[in-house]
Amino acid sequence: MNSYVNMGVGALLGTVFVLMSVSIASEGIFHSAHPEKEGFAIVAEETGGEEAGGDAPAAVPIATLLATADAGAGETVFKKCASCHTPEKGGPNKVGPGLWDIVNRPIASHEGFSYSAGMTTFSEGHKVVWDYDHLNFFLEAPKKHVPGTAMGFAGLKKNDERANLIAYLRTLSDSPAALPTASNEGAAATTEGATTTEGAAPADGAATTTEGAAPADGGAAATTTTEGTAPAEGTTTEGTTEKPAQ
Repeated sequence: MNSYVNMGVGALLGTVFVLMSVSIASEGIFHSAHPEKEGFAIVAEETGGEEAGGDAPAAVPIATLLATADAGAGETVFKKCASCHTPEKGGPNKVGPGLWDIVNRPIASHEGFSYSAGMTTFSEGHKVVWDYDHLNFFLEAPKKHVPGTAMGFAGLKKNDERANLIAYLRTLSDSPAALPTASNEGAAATTEGATTTEGAAPADGAATTTEGAAPADGGAAATTTTEGTAPAEGTTTEGTTEKPAQ
């Protein structure tokens, strides 16, 4: 074999040997073991109270929230909506429809605005209206309340902010809608004390003692004792009657 070939092969083998040695040495010097505990952990957000093993907090009725709502504060909250909606009467449509007279207006019915398929479907042919409940739910989570809506607003999670905003939206009308009243559902009627009717029969097992009229000719008073029910006047009931001594 040519000496030059031998030299080339030897150089190649030597180079490979050196590279492998350096690699092994580097692995031993710079090797780092996996930490026992990660520096941080990414925890997925729990989306439901029942799935997370607990009950979701009960929603506060909008009637209760509006009872203490401040329309003036709601006008400030409306600034979050002003880039997409106009509040004035006859105001133009922007990214979203004008909101004048929005309370109790049929959903997806504002003239000249092109609504999303999700909002149109939700309106059920304009049969569903923007009542206080729908406004409350929609403003809390638009895409959750109306799936498919094009509204990109994340929603107002704070009860007081939503109530204040809805109170302000109510004022955007020549004839503001009446405020809702708090529901009395679940309240049980309670009557204190027992009702006693004169002449009613006593409870079972109770003894009723009636002192009769004075007996004839100096006898002792007649005592009639009955168990269970009181005898009707002029009738004889089962029991024991003690006659006066003669």
